[in-house]
Amino acid sequence: MKEEKNKEFPIDLAVERLEQEVKGYDVPVVDLVAAQTKDPFKILVATILSARTKDEVTAAACRRLFKRVATPADLEAIPAPELEKIIYPVGFFRNKAKHLSRLPGVLRDQFESKIPDDVESLTRLPGVGRKTANLVVAVAFGKPAICVDTHVHRIMNIWGYVRTSTPLETEMALRDKLPQQYWLTINSILVAFGQGTCKPVRPHCDRCVLLDICPQLGVTPRKVPGKSKAGEKKKDRSMVKKMVSWNVNGLRAALQKGFLDAFRELDADIFALQEIKALPDQLPENVVHIDGYHSYWYPAQKKGYAGTAVYTRHEPLQVIYGLDNHDFDHEGRVLTLEFDDFFLVNIYFPNAQPGLKRLEYKMDFNRAVRNFMDRLAGKKSVVLCGDLNVAHKPIDLANPKSNEKNPGYSPEERSWMNEITGAGYVDTFRKFNQEPEQYTWWSYRFAARAKNIGWRIDYFLVDPASEERVVGAAIHDDILGSDHCPVSLEFR
Repeated sequence: MKEEKNKEFPIDLAVERLEQEVKGYDVPVVDLVAAQTKDPFKILVATILSARTKDEVTAAACRRLFKRVATPADLEAIPAPELEKIIYPVGFFRNKAKHLSRLPGVLRDQFESKIPDDVESLTRLPGVGRKTANLVVAVAFGKPAICVDTHVHRIMNIWGYVRTSTPLETEMALRDKLPQQYWLTINSILVAFGQGTCKPVRPHCDRCVLLDICPQLGVTPRKVPGKSKAGEKKKDRSMVKKMVSWNVNGLRAALQKGFLDAFRELDADIFALQEIKALPDQLPENVVHIDGYHSYWYPAQKKGYAGTAVYTRHEPLQVIYGLDNHDFDHEGRVLTLEFDDFFLVNIYFPNAQPGLKRLEYKMDFNRAVRNFMDRLAGKKSVVLCGDLNVAHKPIDLANPKSNEKNPGYSPEERSWMNEITGAGYVDTFRKFNQEPEQYTWWSYRFAARAKNIGWRIDYFLVDPASEERVVGAAIHDDILGSDHCPVSLEFR
């Protein structure tokens, strides 16, 4: 990572270069729709569909939908279940179908069936947030507006052009700072650039046209393909496995909040779940058996409680259920898959509970897990993932001082994490990211997630001998559906 530069980032030069650079990139789908039609209604619908969806998926959904829909009245005539089938598999297609079903009525009742051309009015429409509203104002009406999606927010902070924590803060900062001549185009430029070069994980800094001026704040660039340390064999990227871990806080509930959309979007080789709170026979067949995956289930004996599961594209050599300890195993907390050259250990750690009334139980569990990890590590690599129900250091939660005697941040629990990392086990996320305010769990109360008042309690750990196999790690805090968000590991 480069040292931060004192001088102001040269935004004019950056935009000039990127305007030329992205001409050869794929055009963001909303701009494509705008080029094909000047209809604000179709641009609005395309923008709603595009949220957290790959452009090629959105484009296909738009083609199907616009064969039947040209006006709000056409849209109103299609029942929501049918809309779901038309727009599937865009991200969160069920919620988007509901929003689109309500859209014609709100337009008629509040705006005489016309698409409003200002941000505040647009945000009164179902499924429309500030990002969508700004994009519609800019693209459909050509009015000055700054659309800030995750790419714009992320890249502007990488450049040090703004120092913000949320897309809304970035929008407000850019309104004050960014020359208005760039307002209409900055989103499409940075979306294309963010998808093609300045990627969220392992950006391609080696071929970036801004390499000489970008301070690369908070960035871990990719390793250039074909270049390796002396004496090191080339590593085939195809050998890298992507693993995802997610406490879904009830899989049946998560299914109603877009779980399958998120599953497809994350596109993992191994997908580990905690706190499934369900037996396989309580779930739809297309969830128990997802095409292309083997699945393994370890529910708790108590219905609606705890439990773990793993989906994997590659069949394991064996599956180990539990720790061979009845005191822990009846809660379905530990599910281990053995592959040719590593063990995947998926764990839902106990919560110490208010008043730390279950702390002793948790510490006994922790010691059993440590012994289990050490035994496995004597045979081959160990990848442990899951909800550990502990924030390790002050950087890992929003309010460390006030939580020092609370479950999840008690001295005893943190001491165990110190013991684990002190023995050489690697907290893979912190290997790449030392920034504060990186959380994986937020209370449902007090709008904690919107305010990012959270805790980092979901981890991927690897044994000391396997650190060099870790290629990347990330937190996917943009994915909803639970009070936790998914975390991921790239492992070769």
